[in-house]
Amino acid sequence: MKKTIAIIVAVLFVFSIASIAIAAEEKKAEETKAAEKPKIKQVTGDVKAVDAKAKTVTVTKKMRDKAMDTVVTVDDKTKIMMDKEKKAIADLKAGDKVKVKYTEIEGKNVAKSIAIQPKEAAAPAEKKAEPAKPAEKK
Repeated sequence: MKKTIAIIVAVLFVFSIASIAIAAEEKKAEETKAAEKPKIKQVTGDVKAVDAKAKTVTVTKKMRDKAMDTVVTVDDKTKIMMDKEKKAIADLKAGDKVKVKYTEIEGKNVAKSIAIQPKEAAAPAEKKAEPAKPAEKK
């Protein structure tokens, strides 16, 4: 009877150690997958150039005294939006202010989304307000 209980405890011990090892292996595999996921990057700036044939957009971001160019490729999955209205690559023009979210895949910057910022309307000239008159007593 004691031998039977000892054998059962030993078998349970082996199974518990094996399950811990398998769980650790699965966790390591998940961490590897997470590390392989490309990070989403973002650039905000002005459109410098649009090449509809090559499906690329060049965005210039000014930082201090330098201008950095970022070339992103537009694919079928790229969402191009202005406010809530869907747009196409043909709607992008040089000088447009945009916010581009992209990932680097095989050395290419592939755009996930491009948000075109609407041009601000010219601010109306401010009128000089006359000072308020004190209320008259009745």
